[in-house]
Amino acid sequence: MNRSIILYFVLATIVPAQAFARTIKVGKGHAVTGIQQGIDMAAAGDTVLVGEGIYRQGNIVINKPVVLKGINHPVLDGEKKYELLSVRSPNVTVDGFLIRNSGHSSMVDIAGIKIYNTHHATVINNILEDNFFGIYVQQGRQCTIQNNSITASSVETQLSGNGIHCWKSDSIFISHNSVTGHRDGIYLEFATHSLIEENMVQKNQRYGLHFMFAHNNTYTGNVFRNNGAGVAVMYTRHVTMKDNRFEDNWGDAAYGLLLKEISDGIIEGNHFEGNTSGIFMDGSSRIEMEKNIFKNNGWAIKMQASCMDIKLEKNNFIGNTFDIGTNGSLVLNTFKNNYWDKYEGYDLDKDKVGDIPYRPVSMYSMIVEKNPPAMMLFRSFITTLLDKTEKVLPSLTPENLKDDHPLMKPLAL
Repeated sequence: MNRSIILYFVLATIVPAQAFARTIKVGKGHAVTGIQQGIDMAAAGDTVLVGEGIYRQGNIVINKPVVLKGINHPVLDGEKKYELLSVRSPNVTVDGFLIRNSGHSSMVDIAGIKIYNTHHATVINNILEDNFFGIYVQQGRQCTIQNNSITASSVETQLSGNGIHCWKSDSIFISHNSVTGHRDGIYLEFATHSLIEENMVQKNQRYGLHFMFAHNNTYTGNVFRNNGAGVAVMYTRHVTMKDNRFEDNWGDAAYGLLLKEISDGIIEGNHFEGNTSGIFMDGSSRIEMEKNIFKNNGWAIKMQASCMDIKLEKNNFIGNTFDIGTNGSLVLNTFKNNYWDKYEGYDLDKDKVGDIPYRPVSMYSMIVEKNPPAMMLFRSFITTLLDKTEKVLPSLTPENLKDDHPLMKPLAL
């Protein structure tokens, strides 16, 4: 065998396939004008480069590992009939498109971009407008959804899907997206080991972020603003929630954060401001809450009697109408070293810790819990008198719901 043949076989084994990848150009002025045609012509590892323009070409299926990249956000228009992009292969990238007007259905979850039963799919730098579901991951693994703008304008919940929807998926990375106007901004059901990081989620009809049976996930650095409710975590364990902002989630059943039947969670470094309830907790256990700020909420925290082993330590409570609300007298939770702006105690030994306990549940909040119309009497002389009397001789408020070591000054968080 001569040396040139030997060298060929050596190079074939060490040079990656990407070195032989092609770029197939699609659009006006090119031989290929259809996106599906370009994908069908491509081999694994090729790039299909789509030029500017409006493409009304029905459902486009990506069934091989290629990069589908748009120049200056070419428009894929579903004409209210189709799912626009269906990703059915691993190692696919969709980058730089304006995807709009998908079909709607009450039977099928139609999306602007839908990832089917695959892995290592990447959806980046896209604009999605007025689709039923924005980006949908069905049984995906190790997929990335990053730097997309996802908006919808439906005003009825049943006519709108979710902005980013993950079902039966694992290790999904959702980062730096903007999601507005959907039913839920981001929804995870049976999705595990995922990271939701630095997204702007606002003005969605129901929840900004919604977990259902979604264990071992982390969300950090996100903003949830002016949604029906900020975040709902339900029937889930081992969720870490750090450095998020929950703002301006107002309404009869609106919360910054709703915790329903969850366990073993961490809530740290978050900012709750301007919510009807900063946190509403029901049936939750083994939650560590530390270094959070609760500011100018109706209730900072509503903690139902069904909650236990909640550790609330080193948090700031400033300007809330009510600091803590509850619906029972049995308390199996720990409050320690929090700052409460309503604390009227003293610090004789100058150790920066109050010498007498603080009871964050006011008598009036207990009355309002049972009789909501009583809120009309808020700030009246009689309610102030009732609260002062209750602090001296507790009768309605839980005896052991107290912070024995309240801080005299707010923590620098």
